[in-house]
Amino acid sequence: MKDIVIERAEVFTLGPDVTRFRLTGDMGEVYETLTLVRLHSSCGLEGIAGVTTYSEHCFDEALGLAIKPLLPEVLGKNVNQPEIIFKHLMSRYNSMAPKPQSAIDIALWDLKAKAEGKPLYQVLGGNRDSIRSYASTPFFDTNAEYINFVNELITLGFNTVKFHTWCELDKDLSLLDEIEKAFGNQIDFMIDLEERYDLEDAKIIAKRLESMNCIWLEAPLLDTDIKGYSRLRENTSVPILPAGNTLLTPGLMQQAIEQNAWDALRTDVTYAGGFSGCRPIAELANVNQLPLELQSWGYTLTQAANLHMMLSIQNSVYFEQAMPYASHEALCNTPIRTEAGIVKASEKPGLGVEMNWDKMKTQTLWHYEIGA
Repeated sequence: MKDIVIERAEVFTLGPDVTRFRLTGDMGEVYETLTLVRLHSSCGLEGIAGVTTYSEHCFDEALGLAIKPLLPEVLGKNVNQPEIIFKHLMSRYNSMAPKPQSAIDIALWDLKAKAEGKPLYQVLGGNRDSIRSYASTPFFDTNAEYINFVNELITLGFNTVKFHTWCELDKDLSLLDEIEKAFGNQIDFMIDLEERYDLEDAKIIAKRLESMNCIWLEAPLLDTDIKGYSRLRENTSVPILPAGNTLLTPGLMQQAIEQNAWDALRTDVTYAGGFSGCRPIAELANVNQLPLELQSWGYTLTQAANLHMMLSIQNSVYFEQAMPYASHEALCNTPIRTEAGIVKASEKPGLGVEMNWDKMKTQTLWHYEIGA
C-alpha cells in the first residue's frame, strides 16, 4: 500500500436530535453525545470514527475536548501502521485515556482499509461477514410495555433480547415472571443490571434465571468488584459478564480471569483503545478460551466499529442492536439493521459508514480543525 499521510484532522461534538430513553429505574433520560473524528489524507481519502458517550441532563462535550490536544500528533503520520501511531498517542498526557485515542485509532484503521479498498473486518484478518444479533431494549415503566415491545421485536425478526431493567430486585423478579409467562421458551434473553446490585441480591436473581432461557447476566456488580464476581459465579450456573466500561486493558482483565470472575470478557472498541487497543484483549480472551462479547449500544459509527471487530475474530457470538432503531441512526445515511436475527457488515471499504455531513452542521455543539 502506498503512503497515506494525514494532512488535516477534525473533531466534532454532536448532540443528535433524537428521542431519548432511560436505561434504569433510577436514571433520567440519557443524552447520547456523538464525538466524531475525521482525518483527511494527502490522497483525498478520509477516515472517520464516532464514539457514543452517555450523560443525564445535557450533552457531554468532554471527550471532544480531550481529543483536541492529540490531533497535532497525527498530522504528517503515515496510516500504514496504526498500531505505532496508537502507541505514540498512548504515551501523551491525556486525562481520559484510552477513550480519546480510541476515536483516532478507529479513524486511522478506517482510512487504512479504504486505501486498501477492503471492508475493515477483512483488513483486521476476519473472514466471516455476519454475526448473530440481539435487540437491546431501553428501560420501560411497566411490565406491559416490555412485553409489547418484545412482541414488536419478534415481528422484526429478533429471537434474542437484552433487557435494561429497574435494577431493583423485586421489580426485576416481577418482570422475569412476566417474560416467562408471555414467551416461555420462545426467546432467549440477557439481563443488564448496570452495576447496581449487591452480591446477595445478585445471587437471588441469578438463581431465578437458572430455570429460564438466559444467555447471560450482565453487570450485576461493579466491574471492579472482582472478588464479588468470583463468589457470584461459584453460586450460579448462569453465565456472568461485566459491564465492560471500567477495566479496559488486558492487564486489568487478566486479574479478573485469574480469579474466575467472568464467563466472558466484555468491552467496547470505542472505549478500550480502538482496534489497536482491543486486538490484544481479543487475543487474551482467545488464549483463555473465553468469548469476547463487545458492546455496541450507540450511534451507527459506534456500532460499526464494534461489528467489524467482532467479525475479525471467532470468539464473539452476538452483536448488540440498540433499539429502537431510529434513536441510534441519527446523521447517518447507512444504518446497520438486523434481519432474521443476523447482522451483516457493509462490503464497502473501511467501516462502510456514510455520514450526512450537511445535516451534521445543524446539530454540531462544538468543532475543531487543525491542518487546514
